[in-house]
Amino acid sequence: QLQLVESGGGLVQPGGSLRLSCAVSGSTLDYYAIGWFRQAPGKEREGISCISGRDGKKYYVDSVRGRFTISRDNAKNTVYLQMNSLKPEDPAVYYCAADSSGWCPAEGHYWGQGTQVTVSS
Repeated sequence: QLQLVESGGGLVQPGGSLRLSCAVSGSTLDYYAIGWFRQAPGKEREGISCISGRDGKKYYVDSVRGRFTISRDNAKNTVYLQMNSLKPEDPAVYYCAADSSGWCPAEGHYWGQGTQVTVSS
């Protein structure tokens, strides 16, 4: 059973940066697609980024493209989301999810518990 644990959330000022981590256990990360999702209060969960386990391609939604960077370290079984230039519309609970097909978008066969990101001055 794959387990995912997010970390790295917190409070940051507008324009600041955070790096989220998604640590995976229970299996090697190599062939899974990992997606990052977020859900703000009163809003639906949205997928914001994904990295394929098949070809390494990376995907972003328009609202984060150019500010967020997804990466993976298979040796550490960890996927990262570097978030720069954070905006007041970015606060949410951020989740990572794994897709055993290896392709993006990640369908979320396995989910982490989430980490809170708050952007405030």
